[in-house]
Order: sequence, then structure tokens, then C-alpha cells
Amino acid sequence: MDTHLHHDRNPHQEQHLKSSDALRDIVIGMSDGLTVPFALAAGLSGAVNSTDIIVIAGIAEVAAGSIAMGLGGYLSGKTEQDHYYSEEKREYYEIENLREREIEETKEFFAGIGLSPELQEKATQEISQDKKQWVDFMMKYELGLDKPDPKRATKSALNIGISYIVGGIVPLSPYFFIDTPIEALKISVVVTLFCLFIFGFFKSKITGVNVWWGALKVMLIGAVAAGAAFGIAKLFEG
Repeated sequence: MDTHLHHDRNPHQEQHLKSSDALRDIVIGMSDGLTVPFALAAGLSGAVNSTDIIVIAGIAEVAAGSIAMGLGGYLSGKTEQDHYYSEEKREYYEIENLREREIEETKEFFAGIGLSPELQEKATQEISQDKKQWVDFMMKYELGLDKPDPKRATKSALNIGISYIVGGIVPLSPYFFIDTPIEALKISVVVTLFCLFIFGFFKSKITGVNVWWGALKVMLIGAVAAGAAFGIAKLFEG
């Protein structure tokens, strides 16, 4: 009986995980990209008389925001990698210096999935013959950690940063073509709230929550943020 445990990643599972990571990054970047510049533009529309100022401030915010969000995604990815390799190093140490304890932990795992004592012993003996395989097994099944993509941090930074820029252009776009801030704001409100609703719909579909409520909630958050910024600007102007 071949009890050798293979730990090659399933290609479909690997692709699914990569897709999930990319979608998460896009959701993070797009969510803030649509909301923050929208609130900024709304606030400035209540305080200034020139769309030129709003465009300049908006572009500056989108640039700064995309860089900040991208760096946040990069650092998050690096932290994930550092944590994985730190735990991997600890597992190698325990296998070399606390071998009997690791053997018992491996047997406990096989017992937990219903193998007989005889098969537990055979499977443990088989997997413990290859140190790397044993460490990979313990990382995945004892600690629940998958080996991170070495390019994950860079990909995350780019995905989040670009998504933020794309989202940020939406509320600013009317100000490129209209000279009156209030008139530009009216169009920005319609376009941005529509995009927030669509974005919220697909975000909710991905996360498994009620799509209509999720879409409405995302749209309302953007509307409240923009309304508050506009109201505060008007209050200080007065």
C-alpha cells in the first residue's frame, strides 16, 4: 500500500487562491478610490469657485492615496511572507531537535482524520523520512499556512494602487469638463453613486452577502462621506 503523502498544490486550487487575492486587492483599492476622492471633491465644491483647484487637489490625493494604499498592500504581503518563513524555520528546528514531539503531533493529525493506529504509524514513518515534505505537511495541516507567492507583495501593491487610481478618476472626471464646481458635483454625485452601487453589488456577490443590501450600503457610505464633507465646507465658508 502506498502511504506516501504528496503535497503538490492542486493547480485549480492555486489559481483560485491567486484569483481571490487579486479580487481582494481590487476591492480594497476600488472601495477607497471611489469614496475618498469623492468626499474630497464634494467638500471642495462647497468651498471654492474653481474646478481647477478641485482637479489639482483631486489628482494630488489620488496619487498620494494610491501610493499609500499600494505600500500598505506591499507591507501586508511582506509581513505574510516573513511570518510564513519564520514559522517554517521553527518547524525545521523542532523536527531536528524535538523529533518525538513532532512525531506525536503528526500521529494526532492522522488520528483526527480517522486513520487506524496502524495506518497512523505507517503514514507518520513515511512522511517523516523526507524533512522538507514533513515541514511542508506541518506548515499546512498543523499551522494552516500555505506557502505565499514570492511576488505576492509586489502584485498586491500594483493591484491596490491601480484600483485606487481607477476608482478615484470616477468622481473627479466631471470636473475636467465643467467649469462650475456645483454643476460638476451634481454629475459627480450621480456617476459616483451609480458606480458605488454597482461596485457594492459585485463585492457583495463575491463575499456572499445580500447583494442588494450590500450595494445599497456601499452607496450610502459614499453618499454620507461626500455629504458630510460638503456640509462641513459650507459651514466653515459661512
